[in-house]
Amino acid sequence: MILNGIGVSSGIAIGNTFLKEEPRSNSGKTIITDIDKELTRFEEAKCKAVRDLEEVCQEARLGNKEEAAMIFEAHRMIIEDLEYIESITMLITKEHVDAEYAVSKTSEVFEALFQNMDNEYMKGRAADIKDVSNRLISALRGELSVALSLLSTPVIIIAKDLLPSDTIHMDKRYVLGIVTEEGGNTSHATILARSMGIPAVVGVPNIFSLFQQNQIVALDGKEGKVSINPSIDELKLWQQKKVQYDEYIKKLSALKGTFNITRDGVHIKVNANIASPNDMDKVIENEAEGVGLFRSEFLYMHSKELPSEDVQFEAYKKVLESIKGKVIIRTLDAGGDKEIPCLDVSKDENPFLGYRAIRICLGRRDLFYTQLRALLRASLYGELGIMFPMISSLEEIRQVKELLKEVEQDLKNEGIPFSKDIEIGMMIETPAAVMLSDLFAQEVQFFSIGTNDLTQYIMAADRMNPKVAYLYDTHNLAVLRAIKMVTENAHRAGIWVGICGEAAADTSLIPFFLNIGIDELSVSANTILQVREKIQQTDTREYSEEIIG
Repeated sequence: MILNGIGVSSGIAIGNTFLKEEPRSNSGKTIITDIDKELTRFEEAKCKAVRDLEEVCQEARLGNKEEAAMIFEAHRMIIEDLEYIESITMLITKEHVDAEYAVSKTSEVFEALFQNMDNEYMKGRAADIKDVSNRLISALRGELSVALSLLSTPVIIIAKDLLPSDTIHMDKRYVLGIVTEEGGNTSHATILARSMGIPAVVGVPNIFSLFQQNQIVALDGKEGKVSINPSIDELKLWQQKKVQYDEYIKKLSALKGTFNITRDGVHIKVNANIASPNDMDKVIENEAEGVGLFRSEFLYMHSKELPSEDVQFEAYKKVLESIKGKVIIRTLDAGGDKEIPCLDVSKDENPFLGYRAIRICLGRRDLFYTQLRALLRASLYGELGIMFPMISSLEEIRQVKELLKEVEQDLKNEGIPFSKDIEIGMMIETPAAVMLSDLFAQEVQFFSIGTNDLTQYIMAADRMNPKVAYLYDTHNLAVLRAIKMVTENAHRAGIWVGICGEAAADTSLIPFFLNIGIDELSVSANTILQVREKIQQTDTREYSEEIIG
């Protein structure tokens, strides 16, 4: 039987199933008489859960798993969230119910709240509420969490959903693949599985009625296909597919030490997108020439307070010291699908068209000033480029440059050194930036095209909405013409242009990018070698631009 789901982490896996049972649900409410005693019991369980999360967060950081650490830091914040805690204690106090029941009911309310949101990213946060609540209930019962780290033989995990606390402890040696009923591309568990290189398929319905314990399963984490109990002939085909995939990965490894040069001698820089200094090991391992996009918002996300100048300085310095090439750091890109609680920014009806990115920074000059100071101070430790997101008007980029001059003057007055050779650039993400790119090219030293948002805005199609997915297409003629226009305007002005959106790793578009003269591609570290392979296979003389007119 072949099942279709959503492929979220590439790879082929063949093995026996391990069905992960759902945590035992609350059996029902118990009426209690000693409210103070129950509140104390809940407080003790909460403190234990917080300690456990702090330990697992530290464990993640020691293992250079910054994404995982950020997730568990977010879980700690949920447990300490005033609204969440008040809901639980109110149920205990007003309805005289036991703490387990109060946590369970509060979880149901909060999960439903997130699941009913239109934003797919926010829907994925329902799993975090569930995870946190399960942890609290286990602490109340004195139960130990069932850890997938206890696996001793290689298996394919079958689960309703995998919560972040499930995936953090997984030993990659014993997890061949993952199949879940729930989850999506933006769920935290999916992100962690992908970062661990474990093939995964999500969105497979009625999972527990289809799978049994310890049966043979094969899955394709790219195609989103799962085969239950394949026949001998089918199994042979899956095994051949796995051999081909493994050989492909080995072939990519053989490209290390080679160059990003086409068959006709055209060189293009291939840099890495990162979200944390801890990503640098993968960047170096996969031979990126530099960092084309450092998403600085990771310092702000899941934090109770705005990061200080020194905290930011240390993070930027660490990345700059880690690599010989240029490091381009994007200033805070908050808003849209990036919720940053410590900013305390009110929600917009249409967040992608609202108060976000450079608009927040120019509206909150105190936090922008702090970030610019940290960036300038760190510039002594490497080759720095500063990039500003979501620029739509000449007035915005001129205000940014003026503030940057003020920061430079203040540092000079204080006797604090910084590099005089910092490249200043901006992202091209809006139709306005495309149409004004000839004028913007007179203001900055480079462009970086953010194809994710650019495609969304040109096509007027929310990239988080599956109902308009047919419109959200970077291959669309309008998007390709916009990219070409920006490139031509940049080169006329003598500045370079790169691409840092998902399209940069789309191998079918690389010949087009090379042909129009894109100077740099910035991609996730684990796709660098795939991009290098396509570049080396390409002869720009054989490519025709007829498709874009």
